[in-house]
Amino acid sequence: MSRFDAYFLMKTEDLGEYVQEKLHYFDDDAKLESKEIGDGNINYVFRIKDTKSGKSIVVKQAAEALRISSEMKLSTDRGRIEAKVLQMQERYAPGLVPKVYIYDEVMCAIIMEDMIGYTMMRTGLMNHEIYPKFAEHITTFMVNTLLPTTDVVMNHKEKKELVKEFINPDLCEITEDLVYSEPYIDYNHRNNVFPPVADFVQKELYEDKKLHLEVAKLKFDFMNNAQALIHGDLHTGSIFINKEHTFIFDPEFAFFGPIGYDVGNVIANMFFTWCNGDATIDNKEEKEEFCGWILDTIEKIVDKFIAKFKAKFEESVTEIMAKREGFLDWYLGTVLADTAGVAGLESIRRTVGMANVKDITTIQDQDKRVRAEKMVITLAKNYIINRDKFKTGADYRGAINEVIEMYS
Repeated sequence: MSRFDAYFLMKTEDLGEYVQEKLHYFDDDAKLESKEIGDGNINYVFRIKDTKSGKSIVVKQAAEALRISSEMKLSTDRGRIEAKVLQMQERYAPGLVPKVYIYDEVMCAIIMEDMIGYTMMRTGLMNHEIYPKFAEHITTFMVNTLLPTTDVVMNHKEKKELVKEFINPDLCEITEDLVYSEPYIDYNHRNNVFPPVADFVQKELYEDKKLHLEVAKLKFDFMNNAQALIHGDLHTGSIFINKEHTFIFDPEFAFFGPIGYDVGNVIANMFFTWCNGDATIDNKEEKEEFCGWILDTIEKIVDKFIAKFKAKFEESVTEIMAKREGFLDWYLGTVLADTAGVAGLESIRRTVGMANVKDITTIQDQDKRVRAEKMVITLAKNYIINRDKFKTGADYRGAINEVIEMYS
């Protein structure tokens, strides 16, 4: 009889015994140290390290409620979803996600490869680190994990079974509320609006009925378009990185949804980084180098995604009607429109919603933060309302340059 035969929320002192019982990874005489390394709102993440050999692994346990609000209960089944999605993504994009050793259904815990030697990307970017291979890696990951799980490629019956397996109602509800609803109608009174921009938010977000209609359209697309197995939370806090390599992790929000949701999230979060660099780097040359790299990267992400998507489509398409002339252009066009729309939604919700982004909130100069938030919101509205017009990386760069000039 093991004390891990019934669920409880583990603490650091439990982890050494736990991993030795569940996984033959460390030597029997290993000197294990455990440390909590996660700072998320939902789960508990620990690193367990043998001080003798230097070997380490990570344990991620799903809690039964949000860490920031015990009233918000969540199904621990999301741990199963995350483990299975990581295993699928490893097959489709080998080397770009951490390896899963086991998933423990009782403790709702994943034991996985430790990404030691890597930095959480948001942290690195806020220290103004440049990652020259990121656009290449992230577009390979997105195309190789998203397109193969669509009806364009996958057997239809197999895909429908997977849609059932990865239904994720609790996490989808969080997205539907926090991304697609509350930033525009603060009916739960959970928005975090920076007081100096309150009037701006009132006018530009809460009172803009045209914007509300477009957001409503995007929300219903999110709820009903089971296009591909998406990551569902693909921001710079879900990426570990160094100069040479990239790991994508934390797909607990995964379900079958619109491809553009993942791509748009990446684009939005890169512009947060531009705002942080613009506001906090004093040296002119350093600012130009870092912020210029961000703009180049946004443009490359869009263009590389398009090029790789087209090539993968032509190589992998199995659905007979998807092979008809003109279908690829139409299909990719819908993905790109969703991408722009979601880039806008993510931008707004991370600026005024319940979960603000550190890139913006850590800007100490009030005037610079106000400028950053107004730029983000103005750009985001353009993405949402004019989403059919964003077809290339140059389109994004042009829109960003316009908003920078507007608030100069």
